[in-house]
Amino acid sequence: QVQLVESGGGLVQPGDSLRLSCAVSGFTLDNYVIGWFRQALGKGREGVSCISGSDNSTYYPDSMKGRFIISRDNAETTVYLQMNSLKPEDTAVYLCAAGRKKFANWYLRDYLLSGYGMDYWGKGTLVTVSS
Repeated sequence: QVQLVESGGGLVQPGDSLRLSCAVSGFTLDNYVIGWFRQALGKGREGVSCISGSDNSTYYPDSMKGRFIISRDNAETTVYLQMNSLKPEDTAVYLCAAGRKKFANWYLRDYLLSGYGMDYWGKGTLVTVSS
């Protein structure tokens, strides 16, 4: 059974850092792309970053470059999102998702931004940035 469980959210102050974790089980990462998304109250879901399970390559939309870092552990069972210099506008539910490798001509950005790149989703963890 495929499962993705996020953790690490909470209340932080502007400028703080936070590391989110996504524990994956029920599948091996080699044939998947793991993505982090976020959804703020009243807004649509937004892709933050993704990582390839086969070669650890990563992708960040331009709006997410510089403050967010995606990585995974050596055992390949947990994917992390390091968030630095947090701002109030980063407040959102952060979700982890997994997408099976689909098309030979797809790039990582397609998994994150196409709207149908992910096949499994976690329930999310809330990050609140407020003074």
